[in-house]
Parts: sequence; C-alpha cells; structure tokens
Amino acid sequence: MEAPDTVMDDRLLHQRVVGGDESVLGEIYDRLGALIFGLAVRVTRDRTVAEDITQEVFITFWERPLAFDPDRGSLRSWLATIAHRRAVDHVRAEERRKAGALGPKLVDPRPPVPEEQVLDADEAARVREAVRRLPEGLRQVIELAYYGGRTYRQVARELGLPEGTAKSRIRLGLRTLADSLADEEV
Repeated sequence: MEAPDTVMDDRLLHQRVVGGDESVLGEIYDRLGALIFGLAVRVTRDRTVAEDITQEVFITFWERPLAFDPDRGSLRSWLATIAHRRAVDHVRAEERRKAGALGPKLVDPRPPVPEEQVLDADEAARVREAVRRLPEGLRQVIELAYYGGRTYRQVARELGLPEGTAKSRIRLGLRTLADSLADEEV
C-alpha cells in the first residue's frame, strides 16, 4: 500500500498535468526518470533504446494523462508498467527481426483493376500534397523516414537532431498528417 503522502502527491501531480502545467513533467522526471530508465535498460540491455522508451513513457503521460487513475495505483507503478511493456515489446520485435519471423511479403495474386489504380494514384497524390503542406521541420523528417526509407536514428544524424527529437517530430508529423487526411476523408 502506498503512503498517504505519495497518493496525495500523485493526485496533485496528475491534476497539474491534466491542467497543462508543463513544468510538472520536469518534477515527475526528476522523481521517476531514473527508475523508468533503469527498468528499460534491464529489459532491453540497450541504453539508447532505454532512453527512447523513457522519453516515450513521459510523452504518453503528457499526451494522455487521463489514462492514469490515482485511485487504482501509484504514478510510479503506472509509469513503470508502461516502460516495462514498451521494453518487452521492443525485445520481442528485435527477436522477430533477427529470426526473420516476419516471413516473405504477401503478394496479391489478382492483377490490378484500372479503377483501383486510379483511386490509389489519387490517394497517393493527396497524401503527397498533405506532406507538402506540413511545417518544414515535420515535412523533412517525414520525407526522410517514409519516402527516403530512413530510420529515426538516421533521420536524426542527417538533420543533426537528437534522436528523441527526430522520433517526436516523426510522431507529430504522422499525427498531423492523419488529422489532415481524415478531414479530406482519405
């Protein structure tokens, strides 16, 4: 059982995040960052991946603070659970990649129908236009990652950005694109 002071502290921190107080993230990171990072390192055995997971955990809390319920447990446990799940997911994905478990790509045996080709070309043009309308920083990372086939680490090196920044911009760019394309019903 959590100490009453910790429960009250979690509630106050949670209320501040829900209220949009950006400074609270620094406080939470100072309090729990080493725990989250240490957990991710133990599971992944990779400090760089653990740094990314740590950043993702805190971004998740910032973007979806209502997913945390102080009545169900401590903030420490909730963030640690997210970190552990992400770390395990990463390890499993790496194991699949190394084992080649993804298998051969499936090919549609049907020849393309002309109407489908036209619709696909129209949709691709609309996506390219939506990418073109993105702000410069987001457009660059999306073009390098998706049209250039680069990983977020390669994007970071090429643009001289921290890896976490490149990853965040890719995520924000994709979210912005999804919103834009949803408005256009693509």
